[in-house]
Amino acid sequence: MSTELQETVLKLTSLKPLVKGGVDSTGAQFLPESTKARFDKYGVDYSNGYPVAPDTSEIPVFVDEVLKVRNKEVPYIERGKNADPEKKALFGAAKEVIHLTKHIGTEIVGLQLSDLTDQQRDELALLIAERVVVYFRDQDLSPQKQLEIGQYFGPVEVHPQGGRVPLEHGGVHVIWMDQAKRKGFLKTSFKKTGGTAHWHTDLTHEFQPPGITHLHNDAIPNVGGDTVWVSGYAAFDKLSPAFQKFLEGKKAVYKSLHGYIDRENPLSGPKNIEREHPIIRTHPATGWKSLFVNRAYTTRIVGLEPRESDLILEYLFGVFEKNLDIQVRFNWKPTKAGLGTSALWDNRISQHYAIWDHEGEEPRHGTRVSSLAEVPYFDPGSKSQREALGLSLD
Repeated sequence: MSTELQETVLKLTSLKPLVKGGVDSTGAQFLPESTKARFDKYGVDYSNGYPVAPDTSEIPVFVDEVLKVRNKEVPYIERGKNADPEKKALFGAAKEVIHLTKHIGTEIVGLQLSDLTDQQRDELALLIAERVVVYFRDQDLSPQKQLEIGQYFGPVEVHPQGGRVPLEHGGVHVIWMDQAKRKGFLKTSFKKTGGTAHWHTDLTHEFQPPGITHLHNDAIPNVGGDTVWVSGYAAFDKLSPAFQKFLEGKKAVYKSLHGYIDRENPLSGPKNIEREHPIIRTHPATGWKSLFVNRAYTTRIVGLEPRESDLILEYLFGVFEKNLDIQVRFNWKPTKAGLGTSALWDNRISQHYAIWDHEGEEPRHGTRVSSLAEVPYFDPGSKSQREALGLSLD
């Protein structure tokens, strides 16, 4: 890059046209009352603005800078791998265990996440690996304890520019579409939804994408605001054996949500971070195969012609989105006033969709902690879920 061009680029990046950092100085006044009560109880100081993000000067601008943030394998312990298959410690302490559908979704009644022992956490990790998503209503949960639980399951992701709860550790992220719309970051209406109101899997562009993600909603609409999850295990089992074999061993390209500047071609506009992962991946706890693509962030299949890739991906996206029997829709509303609801799901084996039917007329606010997992891999000796459970493959 010439000196003159480099100076121009530095001037452009000093304006930070691609990022929005710092603190939302007016956001705290719009916080839902239930969120304020939770934060006040657990000593979260939002008086100087909410949410917070890194200062604009600290946010990476160039693609190569962002790749360096997490570009080497870090140790990961799969907590569910050696857990009691019968989950006696977890189930024995619960008042009720409710399987919401045949293929996905379980609700645990009568337990506080903040009180779980390590043995119960391990068994919960295995349950999530088997049932994809697990729910806990009526939770009195601090953001600090939510972070601690996330750190137990794996290294907690800290986003280079995402909005956060004002804690020393930046890994408790804010999920608050109302605020994004108010600030003009998000154009959402009845006819055009956005934000998390689309099928996606979180952070699939990461070198080690998340395993267990924990969203705790502390402000929930009286009606609406549901979320839908879908199973990657069951999506794989929907495919013909010949198609399964075709996909096994192939990789796809996964892009980031945010764009950054290409240092070698700085005037070409924002570029997404891209990484390759297996289309079919094996879960380390269950050993089951899962289909690992999503419409939001999977861009192409490596080695195929563009039209071939587009046709195949469109079909695979439809397997997730059109098969209601492998989905679960969950309403977050707690049974006790003043408490919140938690969902813990495995990003390796799922997609989800936050439904915008409440249209922001009632507040919806949550805090999310994502625990990074292993580098995605495919084990040719692994089985599908139905094969492993001895179910019909027809």
